[in-house]
Amino acid sequence: MSGELLLDTGALVTLLDRSQSHHVTFARFFESWNRPVLSTEAVLTETTHLLGRIPNGRRVCLEFFLQGAAILIPSTPSALRRAWELLGKYQDLPMNFADATLVVLAEDVGTDLILTADRHDFEIYRTRDRRRFKVVPA
Repeated sequence: MSGELLLDTGALVTLLDRSQSHHVTFARFFESWNRPVLSTEAVLTETTHLLGRIPNGRRVCLEFFLQGAAILIPSTPSALRRAWELLGKYQDLPMNFADATLVVLAEDVGTDLILTADRHDFEIYRTRDRRRFKVVPA
C-alpha cells in the first residue's frame, strides 16, 4: 500500500454536510490523516450535485479542493478506457462512474485505502492485480 488515501463521494458529502449522521466520525478520521488525499473529477461532480440542496454546498465543495484538502486527479484517455472496462465488469452492482474512476486511480497510484461511506461496494471491487480495498473509517 502506498501512502495515498482515496476520497469517495459519500465520504466527501459526509465531511462537508454537518447534518450527516456520520459527520463527526468521518471528520475526526480526516483531521487525523496526514498523508496525501486524492480524488477524481467524477467525485467532485457527484458531490457538488448532492450538496446543491444545502446553502453554499457546491461552493464549500469546490473550496475544499481549492484549499488543498484533497488533490484532484483528472482522467486520462487510458483511465477512461479502464473505467469503461470496470463499468462492464461490475454492471450487476451496478458500479457508477465515480467509483470506477477511483478504482482506476487506485491502480495508477498503487493504493488500496479509501475513505468511503459505500463500504459494501468497495469491499467487492478489486484492482487489476486483485487487491481488495481497505475501507476507512473502520
